[in-house]
Order: sequence, then structure tokens, then C-alpha cells
Amino acid sequence: MKARGAALLQRSADVRWDDDMHPAYERILEEIAPDEARILKYLALNGAQPTVDVRTTRPFGVGSELVAERLSMIGEEAGCRHLDRTNAYLNNLFRLGLLWFSKEKVEPSRYQVVEVQPVVTDAMKRAGRSPSTVHRSVHLTPFGVDFCKTCLPLDSPGYGGPIVL
Repeated sequence: MKARGAALLQRSADVRWDDDMHPAYERILEEIAPDEARILKYLALNGAQPTVDVRTTRPFGVGSELVAERLSMIGEEAGCRHLDRTNAYLNNLFRLGLLWFSKEKVEPSRYQVVEVQPVVTDAMKRAGRSPSTVHRSVHLTPFGVDFCKTCLPLDSPGYGGPIVL
């Protein structure tokens, strides 16, 4: 392993060495599903997307329980074929360092569409008398933005406009 590390350091000192893309990109392309590529493209072209957590409500806000998390319309909006796998897709993209689950919110009106989806209304029913929603978002990391710019045909016909940062 030290020999490999030494070789990396030697290449980094060589001004003629051309490393036009991150070496992990090839491996990442082998580790993502086609639907995950759709999600990446969607996030690259449309920016951060709203997600909702549904919680029970307790007096004084103490002891609330999480009923459902990261509910969104990302799978539907991205055109995923396997909508039931959306959370698994998002978790894999997070594992690869391409996206981030953020506590930051997007435009408040964007949550209204998510909150009326059947998966959210079902979770609200399971939460009991006074459920609450927590607004969050999902967005690409800088590594994810670079991956999308390098590996996905975002400017080809049918792929929309430029990357939104």
C-alpha cells in the first residue's frame, strides 16, 4: 500500500500528469442504477428539492417520534421507473458522496405539493392526533455537481438546461 501511496505522490508532483477527472467517477458509474442517474440529472438541472419528515406531536414538543422521513417527489419528478426504491437510491447517492440531506429549507410553497402526496398523508394518519411535518431538502454536494458535469450528458437534447448551484 505504501508503494501505491508513493506512486500517487510522485504523480502529483509531475506537472505533465493529466488528471482531467476524479478517479472515483468510473467506479461510481458502476455503482449507481439508471434511476439514480435520473435523480442526479434532475438535481443537477433543478437544484435542491424539498423533503418532509412526519413526526408525532407531544406536549411541549418533548418526546415526539419520527413516523416517516425524507418523503419527497424526487423519484416521480426525475422519472424513476422504480418509485418504491427512491429512498434506497437517495441513500446510495449519499453513501457515494454525491448528495446531501440538509436541514436547510427550500421555498416554503414547494412543500405544499409534497405534503398532499398519499405517502405523506398516510404517514400523517399514522402519527395520530396532531402530526407535525419537518421541512428539509436534498441537494448535490460539490463533488456531486462535478460528477454530473463530467459524467452525465446534461446539455444533450432532452436533458434540459444548465446545472443549478
